[in-house]
Amino acid sequence: MKKLALSMVLFAISLGLFAQNETDQNELKINMSNLIGFKWLDVGYERILNEESSIGFGTLISLDHSVDGLDEYRTFSLTPYYRHFFSDKYAQGFFVEAFTMLHSGKDEYYNYETDLNNKDSFTDFAVGISAGAKWVTARGFVAEIYAGIGRDMFNQSDIEVVGRGGVSIGYRFQ
Repeated sequence: MKKLALSMVLFAISLGLFAQNETDQNELKINMSNLIGFKWLDVGYERILNEESSIGFGTLISLDHSVDGLDEYRTFSLTPYYRHFFSDKYAQGFFVEAFTMLHSGKDEYYNYETDLNNKDSFTDFAVGISAGAKWVTARGFVAEIYAGIGRDMFNQSDIEVVGRGGVSIGYRFQ
């Protein structure tokens, strides 16, 4: 699953790099709060469509499965999203985001009959909404903060609600 996601990320970035004109803008970002707080590598790519909208996706991979946090059972997710900006500045300022999330992980539970801790793998699909703000410098440095919530649709795990959020830094380029 991780190899498939990495392949999809590299394919999308390569499409963006080869099909550009002078007004096309792209962003690469890393969610620093997830890296520091939960040991999750959370990288994203965003394609600016026009002055008030963009599409993108984030890929999250757990670097340490023993870290407890808000969502300690998730070990991988792929999150495509659409953002709409409410600002006079070009694709920055306050935004609202609709997202979907394909995520997997392990549910841990204690079995009293066998007196053992068990782990069951799961894969689920969530739909959600986020809000946040983005700032971009004249030289392309990007900083954003956002938070959101989504609901699992397939009930494949004990997780019913997924969170999305953090503080990301990155670079906007043509």
